[in-house]
Amino acid sequence: LVGANGSGKSTLLRVLNGLAGTQAGGLHCDATLRQAMLFQRPYMLRVSVLRNIALGLWLRGTRWREACERASAALARFGLSEAAHRNARNLSGGQQQRMALARAWALAPDVLLLDEPTSSMDPAARRDVEGLLTHFTDRAGVTLVFSSHSLGQVRRLASRILCFEQGRLLVDQSTAAFFED
Repeated sequence: LVGANGSGKSTLLRVLNGLAGTQAGGLHCDATLRQAMLFQRPYMLRVSVLRNIALGLWLRGTRWREACERASAALARFGLSEAAHRNARNLSGGQQQRMALARAWALAPDVLLLDEPTSSMDPAARRDVEGLLTHFTDRAGVTLVFSSHSLGQVRRLASRILCFEQGRLLVDQSTAAFFED
């Protein structure tokens, strides 16, 4: 999803996640699809990194012991094992985003909604997160729907582009067609 600030990208993500309603029309979602959403600034509870991840699983009905085991596996997958017992709010911005991705991965979503997942990151952290996003799509078969102001990032990660202006969809094209036009 691309477009200027205020064009409707974040609102669409929130509607897709069920956090906001539509003013007109409707939305039909497959109730069997599991989804997770990462906000531009991930929310971190004032507990350890491990507990931040395990709590999401526990709230979805996973027994606490299993939730902690899956959280540990997610931290290992995303290179954050050493931070498991640190307070999540003390992580750097890039580490917080990786932790949020690990939390989403632990939930095994079919669809992952991301609102500007690499904004305010340095280039190295941005590359790391983009690599993790590629992991979601290549190895886990997850569909990503993400907003971005970085057309370079969109070119690298997207297969389809929707461009918005003032809440209206202007373009819906393949990435190749979008950049050719």
